Amino acid sequence: MGVTLSGRVWAVLSLSTALAVFGAAWQAVDQADAPPPSARGWLAELARVPRVAARLPHRADYDRSAFGQAWADATDVLGGNNACDTRNDILRRDLDEVVTAAGPRCAATVTAGRLRSPYTGRALVFRRSRATSVQIDHIVPLSFAWDMGAHGWPAATRLRFANDPANLVAVDEKSNRDKGDREPARWMPPARAFHCQYAQQFVAVLAAYPVLLDEPSARVLAAALRGCR
Repeated sequence: MGVTLSGRVWAVLSLSTALAVFGAAWQAVDQADAPPPSARGWLAELARVPRVAARLPHRADYDRSAFGQAWADATDVLGGNNACDTRNDILRRDLDEVVTAAGPRCAATVTAGRLRSPYTGRALVFRRSRATSVQIDHIVPLSFAWDMGAHGWPAATRLRFANDPANLVAVDEKSNRDKGDREPARWMPPARAFHCQYAQQFVAVLAAYPVLLDEPSARVLAAALRGCR
């Protein structure tokens, strides 16, 4: 069975991607008018990403707190400063049959919903009482980004990166744990039908932020992009 994000979710990610890649203004683009670029366009964008021969050695000074408060609302990304933390923003975006209630960090805190994890195709029921069953993954991992350039960014850029919806997706707990901070050369989603979309989002984030890419991962991403239909 093919695994794809819902049209509602892909419209949001496509808009984020188109803006990251082509630099359009948020207010000037309608989601319905922002289809993903062609495979050739994605490959051209990938070719512009600065490369290194291999992933740089892991820096011992990495700390999650360097990217600011987890799921902070006070940032200038799409959906920021909306009186709701980023985690709940992404859950509302990615889940179906969403149920919300007022909470301390969000007036529309997600308390229940359903997700088909794009990484595996597995159907999940989300309940706030067992919230870890659905997790929010950074498509370009924070630790990877740190090693590949983010250690030198201003704090505001790191905060934006950690909360940018173009770099976030709701997934199942196991695949998020299995991925860890691994780059595409060492991990791609188990659901091969999602490789195209995963590669597109990975490239979109690299186009928007100064993150180096290792050559082995560039080859994996290029192969995934060539397989897009």
